[in-house]
Amino acid sequence: MFSALDISSSALVAQRLRLTAISGNLANLMTTRNEAGELEPYQPRFVVFQADPSIGAYGAAGVKVSSVEIDDVEPLYKYQPHHPDAIKAGPMAGYVAYPNINMMTEFTDALEAARSYEANLGAIEITKDMTHQTLRILA
Repeated sequence: MFSALDISSSALVAQRLRLTAISGNLANLMTTRNEAGELEPYQPRFVVFQADPSIGAYGAAGVKVSSVEIDDVEPLYKYQPHHPDAIKAGPMAGYVAYPNINMMTEFTDALEAARSYEANLGAIEITKDMTHQTLRILA
């Protein structure tokens, strides 16, 4: 019974990390510079899950985050010649490079992660109730 709690707990941790990546993407929706101050738009992150057979029993497995990847996508260019981060020379002069992040996709992913989180909380509650009932019957 405790393996069921471990499996659900591993899913809670994984979905929390996914929500952290999504919130970082949304927070940097308009970021045109990297941490060093260079003109380089933010690259969105996404979480990769992997089954974790060390968590669980009887053929069931938990989940873990195998990595947080950077989505190497082409930035979105908007013509804004008076913007301080506009490209100064070349064929893209006057354009500003923004991160290629779709806000609706991020919101949908956040909703999916939140629902998964809630489902695992529900599974934990049911497991706790079943354990409580079993101990009450045995006592």
